[in-house]
Amino acid sequence: MSKKVLYPAIAIVVFLSTVSFKSDFFEIAKQIEIFTTMFKELNMNYVDETNPAELMDTAIKAMLSDLDPYTKYWNEQDVEASKIRNAGEYTGIGASVKTVKDKIIIIEPYKGYPADKAGLKAGDEIIQIGDIIVADFKEDAGELLKGASDTKVTITYKRQNETKSTVLTREEIEVKAVPFYTLLDDNTGYIVLSKFNNKASTETGAALKELKAKGAEKIILDLRGNPGGLLSEAINVTNIFVPKGELITTTKSVVKKYNKEYHTKKQPIDIEIPLVVLVNGRSASASEIVAGSIQDLDRGVVIGARSFGKGLVQRPKKLTYGTQVKITISRYYTPSGRCIQALDYWNRDENNKAVRINEKDFKAFKTKNGRTVYDGGGIQPDIEMETSKFSTITTSLLASNAIFNYGTNYYYANQQLDIDNFKFTEADYEAFKNFVKQSDFNFESPTEKSLKKALNVAKKDKIDQDITAEYTALLNAVKTSNEKALDIHKNEVIQLLTDEIVKRYAYREGMYNYYVAHNPEIKKSKEILGDLSKYRKILK
Repeated sequence: MSKKVLYPAIAIVVFLSTVSFKSDFFEIAKQIEIFTTMFKELNMNYVDETNPAELMDTAIKAMLSDLDPYTKYWNEQDVEASKIRNAGEYTGIGASVKTVKDKIIIIEPYKGYPADKAGLKAGDEIIQIGDIIVADFKEDAGELLKGASDTKVTITYKRQNETKSTVLTREEIEVKAVPFYTLLDDNTGYIVLSKFNNKASTETGAALKELKAKGAEKIILDLRGNPGGLLSEAINVTNIFVPKGELITTTKSVVKKYNKEYHTKKQPIDIEIPLVVLVNGRSASASEIVAGSIQDLDRGVVIGARSFGKGLVQRPKKLTYGTQVKITISRYYTPSGRCIQALDYWNRDENNKAVRINEKDFKAFKTKNGRTVYDGGGIQPDIEMETSKFSTITTSLLASNAIFNYGTNYYYANQQLDIDNFKFTEADYEAFKNFVKQSDFNFESPTEKSLKKALNVAKKDKIDQDITAEYTALLNAVKTSNEKALDIHKNEVIQLLTDEIVKRYAYREGMYNYYVAHNPEIKKSKEILGDLSKYRKILK
């Protein structure tokens, strides 16, 4: 009797699922047919000669831009670049660079590699590579710097308005996931994990073992500025400090096959050693999985500022001709159930901007020990530090390269610097403020944007004449307030300026050595780890 009832029910479910699938499939096929016929007619009949490849590239990018910033089309070069990032090795000149319209800017030469050996410095502008003028090259000119090991490349560059040239010999470049670790004077081990490539857990585990052998009794794991990477490595790094079998993250999607739980699978190295994890607004994705699980499992104290909030999972799907599309397939959740994603790209505001959850709408969750933690995107530290935060103006300064450019000017104006005793003074900060005023930096606060939007609405309603005087006065007041923002957020800006300047003289390794002696977050970490009763109280 029960079988007679069950079979029709199953048949109905299968039928409905089939109808839904066929309906979606028909709609997809219909839209593809419309697009291909339109594309054909456009290329055959347009008044001027068209470039089919450029048109298609524009169409693909426009389609994906309506989703989220992480769903992207990768050409063959992008696919190879992704493999290099994950592998942690490539052949090139050994420098971080940024390609702009007519030049390639050296952001950071790596110590001991070809760019450094040839004397290239941060701020140098490469204008020619071999016989190729960068301004005339339509593709990513940065790819020209790569090539087979031991091959030579001639580079022409500008430095402080002077044109120079040099010959570099390309080498195999190793990109370390852990660029620095050391034992501090109070037996605290300090480990910097800068990226989650496929070496992340191996290098972190090796650093921890070496530090313990030297006498480390507590650990600081620095994830500040770590943009993330491989999910598997985030699980494995957490596994170093937590037992086998612990839930680390859950992924959820409307596509059922992407709904998964990820547990630790290996034996840990140390589940007892007191641990602090440092995060800031540029700690994202895999960094947030590690910090969130350490916090939810009450395994360590998180210090810094709320992390970036990149909780969307991508998976590359192969296309034809060696290309791929990297598709957002699900969202990350911490062990307590918090969603890591901060911005909602599927419910946008009236300006088509992704919205963020209002703080009053944050939901409470419980850690393993019963502590209350909240969602809202990103990981909220147990102890917040002002120097770790990224305000709107700080983010704008970074995006405009104002801090980087000031670092370049400072370096050439001060050839000798005592790094051990360096301090960015009040006079230095006043000089930076003047530098910003004289540059093309234009900071527009959210308030100013809202006021301008309101005036535009008033113009449409033809009432702007009645409020122009009041609006102008209010806008001037806001602009004055914007200028004061540099003073209000001085501590966080000085921290970034200090990092940039120290790195110019002593490379990244020197910057980390400076950190352990001067960085406020490391000082706070040592304070918490130095008082185990306080440390345990935070976790309970």
